[in-house]
Amino acid sequence: MTVLMHDTVVYRWLAAGDASDLDAFDDLLHSDAVIHAPAGLSTTSIEEEKAVWRNAVTAMPDLAHEIQEVVVDGDVEMARVVVTGTMAGPFGGVEGTGRRFRMDQAVITHLRHGKIAEAWEIADVAALRDQVDG
Repeated sequence: MTVLMHDTVVYRWLAAGDASDLDAFDDLLHSDAVIHAPAGLSTTSIEEEKAVWRNAVTAMPDLAHEIQEVVVDGDVEMARVVVTGTMAGPFGGVEGTGRRFRMDQAVITHLRHGKIAEAWEIADVAALRDQVDG
């Protein structure tokens, strides 16, 4: 079965977050979704996840997740992502220096009834710090 990348839940979640369309999360995540993220940004509910994204877009107004590929296996979707932006304000323990960054990320989602129940974000935070600090 062929699945178009733009039709995957993981793609739509990251695109909605980048666009600050947090209301779209209601259709993409379960209310009790657990998101495992680095830098103390893990969440255990959709409302917490919305707050993280709100803070992310405030700190990085040009935040962009460029999805390179998505692999789908049943109720699991995995995306290889390049994240870019300008660290205009503090976020996730990184100071806002006004510098641009590019970071590799992998996102693995487990779906239940077509919505994210649990996700893991694996990000090269060290590379981000190297680019925006100093």
